[in-house]
Formats: sequence, C-alpha cells, structure tokens
Amino acid sequence: MQQVFQKIISDLESQFLAKEEAIRMMLVAAIAGEHMVIVGPPGTAKSALVRSFAKQIHASYFEYLLTRFSEPNELFGPVDMQAYRSGSYRRVTDGMLPEAEIVFLDEAFKANSAILNTLLAVMNERSFNNGNQVVPVPLISLFAASNEVPSEAGLEAVFDRFLLRVYSDNLDSYHFNDLLKKGLALEAQKNLAAPEEPSETLNAGDLQTLRATLLERVRFPEEFKVAYKGLCFQLRGEGISFSDRRLIRFMKLFAANALIDGRSEVNEGDLVVLKHAWNNMDQRQILSELIDPVIADFFAEHPELAPTSNQVSLTQLSEELRLVRQILTQEERVSDLQLFTQLRHLGDIRKALSRENSEMGKRLLGEADQLLSQVFDR
Repeated sequence: MQQVFQKIISDLESQFLAKEEAIRMMLVAAIAGEHMVIVGPPGTAKSALVRSFAKQIHASYFEYLLTRFSEPNELFGPVDMQAYRSGSYRRVTDGMLPEAEIVFLDEAFKANSAILNTLLAVMNERSFNNGNQVVPVPLISLFAASNEVPSEAGLEAVFDRFLLRVYSDNLDSYHFNDLLKKGLALEAQKNLAAPEEPSETLNAGDLQTLRATLLERVRFPEEFKVAYKGLCFQLRGEGISFSDRRLIRFMKLFAANALIDGRSEVNEGDLVVLKHAWNNMDQRQILSELIDPVIADFFAEHPELAPTSNQVSLTQLSEELRLVRQILTQEERVSDLQLFTQLRHLGDIRKALSRENSEMGKRLLGEADQLLSQVFDR
C-alpha cells in the first residue's frame, strides 16, 4: 500500500510545483475521511490540484464555485417536479454533490446559510436529507478553497469542520523556470482530445475501507501520546482554540500520515500534521515554533526515520544562489530596482534553505547569510 500512496504523491508532484505539503495533506485527509480547506490567493492551482487528485483515485467528482447568490439546487439537484405534483418533495441528485466521492467547493464560505446548513449534515453525518428521506452519501472528503480565512460569526461552525487548513501561496522566485515548464505542460495537456488516464493505483472503495479500519492498522505508543499532550496544552496556552473533539480527530490524521510512509506505529514526526490546525493566518508561525523543535528532536534521536532531503531542490537552490551572488558582487553598480529584486530573490532562497536540516542545506544557508552581510557592508 505504501507504494500506491507514494505513486499518487509522485504523480501529482510531477504536475504541480512546490505543492508537496498540500498534496500529502490531501491524501492524509482522504485516508482519514476528513475535510480540508486550502487558503490562498487566486491562481495558485487549488482547483486543478483537487481535480487531479480525484482522477488519481478514480473517484466520482463534483466541483462548484459558490457565490452569495448560489442556490441549493445548484449543488444538491433540482426539485423533482413530477414527484412534487404527486405531493412529495425530493431532489434529483444525479451527478450532483450528494452522489460525489470527492467534492471541491471554490469560495465555499461565500455560500448562504441554506447551503451551509445542508453541507454541515453532509460533512458530519455523511447523509443528505432528500425530502422525508435521509440518504447516505458516498463522500470521502470535501475540499474547499478560499482567498481568505472566514471572519464572519456565522461561519465558525463550517470552518471548524475542515480539520486540515493548508495555505497555498504564489511560488517563490527560484521556482520560476520550473513553473514555466510545468505550467506549459499542463496547458498542453488541456488541449489533448483524449487526456491520458492515470494507471490503476487506488480507488474510492479502497479509501472507504481504509477509513473504516485505520485505527486498527496503526498503533499509538505512549511516547507519542506524551508529546501530543504537551503540544495540545501549549496550543491552548498560546490562545489557539483546539477543542477536545479536534484533539481526538487529529489522531486519525496522524495515523493516516504514518500509513502513507508504510508504518504501523505513529511517531513524533507525524506531528507535522498538527501544523495545519491554525484558525487564522497569524497562528501558522506560532504552530511552527511549537511543533518544529519537537519534530527536529525526534529525528535527531532517530536519524534513520528522518525524511530524505530533496537533493534536486538543494542543487537548484545552490545554482540560484550562485546567480544572485554573481549579480550582487559584480564590479558594475546595479540599479536600485535590480538590487531590490535580487535581495528579494535571496530572501526566498534563505527561506527555503532554513527548512533544510541537511549539511548541504546548512552550508548554503551560511553562504546566503554571508552574501547578505557582504551586500549591506558595501
């Protein structure tokens, strides 16, 4: 099963640049049967990512862009007029949200209360009230996208149902060339008369089975529970709302993350999933500061379990750093605009290198810091 998971991740990463975190969290959410929201500016591949993921697992898919004028029939199906004339009220749900296994709702929090209230039942109970009947739905995960975190008082209940919150930003400058390459490849693929279907890897039925048996497949050792307990109380101490219900449901996400790596036991490295428990953008930094040291200490004690560093990425960063150094240290004086652009580029490189724990990453970060000091000392 691990090979199947890794193939899905690899296939999606080959299409979408620098979306590794979002891709893994999507798979974690689907295995655990939880829901995920992607927050970020327009044009950051949110809908394309979910659409491609649904194809990878051969799931029935429903997608819709919501506005405050959207009506329930646009998502849940039109009223069955023939039945209505006979005195019964029900919707025709063929091809609509109640029959989808993967759902993507763009700008989900702009919907009106009639839609949001129905969505709560679908997300929580996996059921849909169709007239006087309660119909089970095959939903695996509902993914939503938003340009911003909802702040209106009536939206907390819906936002809370998205256990995972992932931020998707525009790519840093050092990804420019790869962005063009992959972006053009995706555009070319859209023009194909018959898009190539992904090879059989994992289907929606497999995910339903995994969700039902997940906690039987993965163990939670005491050391992990102790570390998790400490972080939970730290989060609350920092003012990050983390209810008992979310505390329990995150255990499924930790188990799913371990399963992706082929492990039958959760460890402190799986706490990386907890970094996506933020309620607003300011909390992302707090979560990183609390969780990163715990994960780093664990991998320092268990280096054999540490994820392998992306050497291709480091090689690319090294080359980008060389080009920036060449421009900033040339004898001819650069313009203020060029200086600002290259310093911003250098900042992007430093940010990427700061996430690396390898010796090569640390060495390159030192070189970047040295270059920055050299520029300001001139």
